[in-house]
Amino acid sequence: MREATFTVRIPADLIAYGFSEEQVQSQVREWLVLSLFTEDRISSGKAAQFLNLTRVEFLKLLQKRGISYLNYNSEELAEEFKSIETMELDRFQ
Repeated sequence: MREATFTVRIPADLIAYGFSEEQVQSQVREWLVLSLFTEDRISSGKAAQFLNLTRVEFLKLLQKRGISYLNYNSEELAEEFKSIETMELDRFQ
């Protein structure tokens, strides 16, 4: 994968929290990829690829960061609930 290099300026006091240059780079990459994913600008597959993770590892990262994998709008959510209700009714018939 091609790479680009940027200079990221951070307050020196953050180093006191134990971040090495590599850790800062990793955190910035993760933040950027997760931001793009939550804004629906990249797919989960592409996000996992950018972070060198498997799909399962990416899903675990989302869970760890408190980010929902599925982000329904109100209409989609209502449709899902309706489908679940239908499935439950069919199950007991």
